[in-house]
Amino acid sequence: MGQMGKDAALNQGVKNRKRREKHYWEDWIGRIYTSICVVVLLVVIVSIVFFVSSKGLATFLENGVRLREFFTGTRWSPDESFGALPFITGSFAVTLLAALIAGPLSLCAALFMTEILPGRGKRILQPAVELLSGIPSVVYGFIGLTVIVPFIRDYIGGQGFGILAGCLVLSVMILPTITSIMADALASLRGGLRESSLALGATRWQTIYRVVIPTVLPALLTGIVLGMARAFGEALAVQMVIGNAPHIPSSLTESAATLTSTITLSMGNTAMGSVHNNALWSMALVLLAMTFVFVILVRLLERRNRI
Repeated sequence: MGQMGKDAALNQGVKNRKRREKHYWEDWIGRIYTSICVVVLLVVIVSIVFFVSSKGLATFLENGVRLREFFTGTRWSPDESFGALPFITGSFAVTLLAALIAGPLSLCAALFMTEILPGRGKRILQPAVELLSGIPSVVYGFIGLTVIVPFIRDYIGGQGFGILAGCLVLSVMILPTITSIMADALASLRGGLRESSLALGATRWQTIYRVVIPTVLPALLTGIVLGMARAFGEALAVQMVIGNAPHIPSSLTESAATLTSTITLSMGNTAMGSVHNNALWSMALVLLAMTFVFVILVRLLERRNRI
């Protein structure tokens, strides 16, 4: 090797060392930036949980309200009685009914997009689903107030405000979430299962009913649970159509209230640190606990889906 060859090899070695040094610092900068983001995220989560818990528990530890009175009492009267059962019942009622309405509709839409007409279905339905997910909550509430409430009052009965109006509005709101997750689950089904079923003589519907849906059932349920999580925490749209009456309704057409609607209506009218204000924080703590329950359910379903 001549002198020119030695110089070229030396220059190449210098370039490689500089490249390694550059990637080394880029790697460390990336690690530091990611670690800072994770620490900030953990601090925010822990701070929110601690703040809501300290405020929510003050009702029982400082103001002397009994747990039994709060969770089973049916009378809500600020400064006297703090029974939150009507609001807890209202939240669960609208959430479960909304999931019962939106679940089958979302499954049919997801099957149409992935199994029946994959190409045309996605071109037609996917933009509509994305449009639904981008509409603000107040628009849903306003449509429910001007269309659904008068319809229920004229053709079903009651004043129009109530559980039925709330669950109908919520079912439309959670439809995009459930449909998107179900469509992704059906599209991710491993290859060969559909073809094997069809090769054995099964029809398309038999394949969907007996092979496709049972295989991805945990992922489909995950979509429903995530939709329920959104419905349970929705405030504005439900507040506009449910009537906000603090009692347990005996029918779907009677006015009711949810935890979120009560918090949003009353929080601005209470003094910080008062019994009424702390009771509202206790409701927020119940909402936070239910969010954890929904997250745990999703994790359990994901684990079963991997099995």
